[in-house]
Amino acid sequence: MVAKVILKKSREKSLLRRHPWVFSNGIERVEGHAELGDTVEVYAKDGRWLGRGAYSPQSQIRVRIWTFDQNEAVDLDFFASRIARAQLGREYLIERDGLTGYRLIAGESDGLPGITIDRFADVLVCQLLSAGAEAHRDTLVEALKAQFPQCAIYERSDVDVRKKEGLKPVAGLLHGTLPAQPMVFEENGVKLLVDVENGHKTGAYLDQRDNRLAASRYVKGQRVLNCFSYSGGFGTYALKAGAAEVVNVDVSKPALALAQQSAEINELDLSRLNNVDADVFKLLRQYREEGEQFDVIILDPPKFADNKAQLPGACRGYKDINLVAMQCLKPGGILLTYSCSGLMDSALFQKIVADAALDAGRDAQILEKLAQASDHPIGSAYPEGFYLKGLALRVW
Repeated sequence: MVAKVILKKSREKSLLRRHPWVFSNGIERVEGHAELGDTVEVYAKDGRWLGRGAYSPQSQIRVRIWTFDQNEAVDLDFFASRIARAQLGREYLIERDGLTGYRLIAGESDGLPGITIDRFADVLVCQLLSAGAEAHRDTLVEALKAQFPQCAIYERSDVDVRKKEGLKPVAGLLHGTLPAQPMVFEENGVKLLVDVENGHKTGAYLDQRDNRLAASRYVKGQRVLNCFSYSGGFGTYALKAGAAEVVNVDVSKPALALAQQSAEINELDLSRLNNVDADVFKLLRQYREEGEQFDVIILDPPKFADNKAQLPGACRGYKDINLVAMQCLKPGGILLTYSCSGLMDSALFQKIVADAALDAGRDAQILEKLAQASDHPIGSAYPEGFYLKGLALRVW
């Protein structure tokens, strides 16, 4: 018998608007027995059926809704149809931007809560972040094999967020043969390298694709500092767009090695590239003290806040790094600054950057507001799908 989750009075409103999460404090009772990842039926207090979702007894997000259609079973056909729709919705991007690397499944925004799938050439890299995703791993793999028979499938669920769901980190090959790593993928006529076994998350940050292209508009003939460069995506684009010099800074030597190789496979002028193994916070301060200045600075730091308790510290971190970066810019220089912390909304991020300019003694003008690439869609009923925000500023 399928367990029933009965909500408290008036707690059905978000589900009626098709938001896919049921929080633990909104549940009045559970009828029947539900294990980790089991499919449950969700009802309003007055008995109305609301949705069918995956149960996660250890998470504050107690149920993630698979479907709002009572006649839709959560089976192989369900996963196959969701994947096919997601691929169809990205076909125009693949053709327009010449993509061999793109996000195929963006979790809740693609109707598959807790599931992230990136494609790099003929490798699909999966992150299963929720109890429901874990429970349906085999079915998901079967659906992917049917639709992408030429692709190897590799799992990178080795992330701490799984602990919130009562799951252990896991990684490894699920199907096929993994090509030698690193491997090449292409976007916007640029070749980039990805290591799906050892790289961050699924191996590369596809969400910054549009922003890498946007950065190209500001860099011709300029001296560019690419902070938190990882495998050098922004730096490779900048060199290809005619930057006079690119300095990539990261604490990961393997990532900087990929940045060097990316420049090589694009046949770029390596004399204009300098890869620096250093802590960005410390190096920016050193540059400021030495009077070192740049025409363009790119700030793409890792996520500073995983939960609300960390948000005040994240605000301080973002303000500090933007302040020092502005002081390392030539008058009239460009700052491209980003936050991938989903808990920080756009208005707060803009305020932090404005405060940084004030304390740096600089005037800043917002030229563009930037966001995640459109193969990372935001479900209209799921605003949490918007996490990457950026600003292009001219700093005087």
